[in-house]
Formats: sequence, structure tokens, C-alpha cells
Amino acid sequence: MLDINDITLRFSGRLLFNAASAHISDGQKVGLTGRNGTGKTTLFRLILGHLTPDDGEINITKGQKIATVDQEISNIDISLIDFVLQADIQRTALLNELEKAEHENDGMKMADIHEKLNMINANSAQARAGAILYGLGFSSEQQKQPLSSFSGGWRMRVALAAALFVPSDILLLDEPTNHLDLEATLWLEGFLEKYPGTLIIISHDRYLLNRLCTRILHIENLKIHSYGGNYDAFEQTRALQRENERKQAEKTEETRKHLQAFVDRFRYKANKAKQAQSRVKMLEKLPPKITFTNQAELHFKFPTPTELPSPLIKIQDGSVGYTQKPVLSNLNLRIDADDRIALLGANGNGKSTFAKLLAGKLKLMTGTLSASSKLQIGYYAQHQTEELNKNLTAFEQMQLTMKGASETQIRSHLGAFGLTQQKADTQIAQLSGGEKARLLFAIMTRHAPNILLLDEPTNHLDIDARDALIEALNTYKGAVILITHDPHLIELTADRLWLVDNGRCSSYDGDLEDYKELLSQKARIQSAGKNDNKNEKQTVSRKDERREAAEKRLICAPLRKALKETEKNLEQLNLQKEKIEEMLEDPTLYMIGLNAAKVKNLKISLSQITQEIEITESRWLELSEQLENLL
Repeated sequence: MLDINDITLRFSGRLLFNAASAHISDGQKVGLTGRNGTGKTTLFRLILGHLTPDDGEINITKGQKIATVDQEISNIDISLIDFVLQADIQRTALLNELEKAEHENDGMKMADIHEKLNMINANSAQARAGAILYGLGFSSEQQKQPLSSFSGGWRMRVALAAALFVPSDILLLDEPTNHLDLEATLWLEGFLEKYPGTLIIISHDRYLLNRLCTRILHIENLKIHSYGGNYDAFEQTRALQRENERKQAEKTEETRKHLQAFVDRFRYKANKAKQAQSRVKMLEKLPPKITFTNQAELHFKFPTPTELPSPLIKIQDGSVGYTQKPVLSNLNLRIDADDRIALLGANGNGKSTFAKLLAGKLKLMTGTLSASSKLQIGYYAQHQTEELNKNLTAFEQMQLTMKGASETQIRSHLGAFGLTQQKADTQIAQLSGGEKARLLFAIMTRHAPNILLLDEPTNHLDIDARDALIEALNTYKGAVILITHDPHLIELTADRLWLVDNGRCSSYDGDLEDYKELLSQKARIQSAGKNDNKNEKQTVSRKDERREAAEKRLICAPLRKALKETEKNLEQLNLQKEKIEEMLEDPTLYMIGLNAAKVKNLKISLSQITQEIEITESRWLELSEQLENLL
């Protein structure tokens, strides 16, 4: 049990919490949300005891162990597997005691230590640590290598593995998917679903919060607000609450105006003075006026590209790689003007290499790549934030890339990505990670590209910005190639999936659920025993299963695609219907003799759309039944 009781904290001269409270029961899976800068990470530091509140207290059930990801890794000379194993302090201490007892030849002590090691399942520790590292993307060979041979992002994966390995009652995770690819993200989701303790997770990944969380703690206005359910349920409840509060405030203000008008009119009339005084007292009892500060909704707008004939890019018998060593071979692909493609495949399989080929940063070793001479490609990569000049403002950086453009054109383009005048005139060093990402979006689209090539575009974006990106991609008129660990982004924007694996990049006939099952099958095969006869039978059986699954995906793929298209069509029709109904509800439309023809046309349109909705719904049901029968 974790109780946060009336905590108040000032941090760097700013009030972050004011008499904030929350209660978390044992075993709950809690999402901690709130806009950037509201104090989510600071709350973790308070729970861990790294900070002390100015007032109030945090109580944790005595004896409960808390695990979290260490941000600093001191010993980088040991192997990955040893780093994870040594994170279990109790096991490490017992092994050191055992070594000492063996050296002293103390039989009684050795027996006692062995019993304690058995109680904590120490004999399975190496297998458990290896399974976690494998799930996070490390092969058996990589697990034996020293941490020093891996980059910062990969080291953070190892630190995450250590946090997951350590026995704990409470697990605190701050943006755990930021350094993961889609495959590792899906594995992590499955691991955390089975975690038996209390999980508190800070994340901007809507998919993860929806799949894992049964409660949301939202930090807003210096308080911690508790909501039951997952993230979608929280959003719905919060929107309803705000609407109710707004309506109540409007009623209160109407009452206030009515009372004030009476007081102003009759205060100095002798025969009404008593009644006026009574209303003054009523005014004093009214709650204070509430000012609703609508946080401006964030919108992105990608510029419309010049229309070019398909295919925009065509690759035949291509291979690409580095220093004469191909990473990908037998590339036979085309990208059309209306394509929405997400690349699947674990990090290291060649997704970024393929993206660099499309962006023109790598050339084919063999084969041909044909593209229109007028083709413009907008390429977004995570590392590009390091290339920004931190001493310049966002406007000055754009001025360098949009040479010859007027100030109005530059500011208008920045504004399309939520960088209004104040942010545009802010030094890049002072911008948040999300704001720098939006600046990169502005830079990469300055020429109205025909293809958006996005490599992990959501890493520094909060949920509002991710939703804005999804909306912008769905209205963008060009082609989109996505590399992302965010399943929500893939599901809402991608129409096609390409799998980068085993040195190939090819179309994947299935959806994310099929791919998730494929990864599960791979994990089961990896963890299977190595008895030759038994394994031979299992391999044959698994080959049959995979073949059947592939055949089923092949049959289901056209149905799934048709079903998605029907759903999108139905959504558009319903939006059109709502707009017409709103217009028909406008009382000014029915002013005598003015809009009779318009009303008639709107009603005809409404009837036609209603019929079309019925036909589309029937089609959707038919496709759903066909797909259900095949599964």
C-alpha cells in the first residue's frame, strides 16, 4: 500500500504540489499522467525518498521493496548478464557469503546459505535474467558482451532489464518504451501484464496505458486526481467532469449577474434596501468565479505536396549496406503516392538502413532505384535534435533552412507545428524535447515533401502531441513511411506493413495482432529445450503451424484491409451526418422565407447519407462475419 498524504513541494522556487493526496492499493497497475513539467518524475523521486516534501508525508507498507530503472550505470566493464544478475542485491550478497564459507570450509554455513538461495529461486536466476534480456532485444551472444560495447540507448535497455529482474513489490517505470523498438515494447507489455506487484508507470504511450492500467493518477493544478479504468476511460471521465463544471459555473455566473443587477438597481431605494441587502449576502455566499483556461489544442499541419505519378520510388533487385557488406538484399519494392507503410522488425535488422536509402543518405550497392526528378522527401530521425544549433531561436534556425522566405512565411510554417511567436523566439536550448521534435517536423517539411519518412517520431511527444501527429498524418496528401515503437500510431495511420528481417524487406500480410503472435511463437521456440528427437518433432509441428498461420494471414489480409476501409468510410459518413444535423438544428436557418431551398437540400442530403450509412454498416457486418468465420 502506498499513501500520499497532503504533500506540498516547492522545487527550484516553483510550487509543484499543494496539499496533494493519492492512495494506491497493493497490486494495482497505475498510469501517472500530466503535461510535461507538472511533476511526474519528481513524484517518483519523492516515493523513492530522494526528495522530502515540504509538508505532508508518503507512507509505504513496511518491508515493501521498490524497484526502478537506474539512470546512471557506473560499471560498464561487466557483461550484460552479470550486470542484470548483480542487481539482485540479496542474491549477490548470499553468493559472496557462500564463497567465503567455501573458502573457510564451513559446512553448516554453506548448507544454511544454500537453503536461503533456494528460497529465492537463485538456481533459475541466470535463465530468468537471460529471458528478460532476450525479450528486450539482446541475443545470447550479446548478453556475454561488456556494457561498454553498447550505446547509451542500448545501455538503458539493460538498466530496464535489471529493474524487471530485481524482486520487488512496487515497480516505478518512467517512459520505459523510449529506448525500445516495437518488438521489445510488445514484449514489455506482456511482461508487465504478469507482474504481480504494484506498478506505477509514467508514459505517453496511449496503447501501453490502455492495455496495462486499471487506474490513472493525473497531475493537474498542483493536485493528484484519481480516475478508475485505463487511459481512454480517464479521458472520457475527465471530459465529462470538465463539461459539468463548466455548466455549473455558467449557472452560478447567471445567478451572480441576476443578483448583482438587483443590488445595483435597488440598493439606494428605501423601500427596496432590505431586499438589496439580502441579495448582497447571497452574493457573498456564492462560490468564487472560476476561470476556465482552455489549454490550447495542439495541431500539426503538413503542407500539401505537388502531385506526382506513382510509383514515387521503385527498387529492383537492390541491396544496401555499409563498407561493401550488404545489410538488406533482394529488395523489390515500390512506394506509391497514397501509401501508408509501417516498417516492422527488431532494431539492428536494417530498418534505419532502409530509411537512409530512401532518404538518399545511402546508395544501392546493386540493383536500381528509380524516382521522379521532382520527388521531395522529408526525413525525421531522432538524432537530428543534436544537429540543431542550441544558441539560435527556432525562428533563426528556420530562417537558415528557408532561405529567401519572408518572416511571415517562416512564422506561418512554424505555427503549423504549434510553435507560435513566443516559442519561435525562444532559444532552442530552452525548448522541451517535444518542442524540438516539432521544430524538426517544421524543418523536414519546408519543401512540402511527397514522402514523409519518420524514424521514431513520437519519442519526445506527449499524448496530446501524438494525437495531433496522428490527425496530421491522416490528412496529409503524400506517402508515409513509419518506423515506430508506438502500436497506437501504427494502428491509426498505417495501411500496409513491411517486415525487415533476415536481410530482407518485404510486405507482411497480417496486422499487429498477427505480428505479436509471430513474436510470441519465436519466443517460445527460443526458450524450448534442446532434446534432439523431441525438438525435431516440435520443429516440424511449428513449421506446420507457421505455414498454416501464414496461409490464414494471406486469406484474411484482403478482408482485414476491406474491413478497415469500410470502418474509415463509415466514420466519415457519420461525421458528415453530424454536420448536417448540426446545421438543421440552427434556429436561424428557419427564418421565414430565407432558407427554404437550403433546408430542403440539407434534408435530402441527410436522407441520402443515412441510406449510405445503412448500406456501409451492412457491408461492415458482412465482412466482420466472413473474417470471424476464417479465424
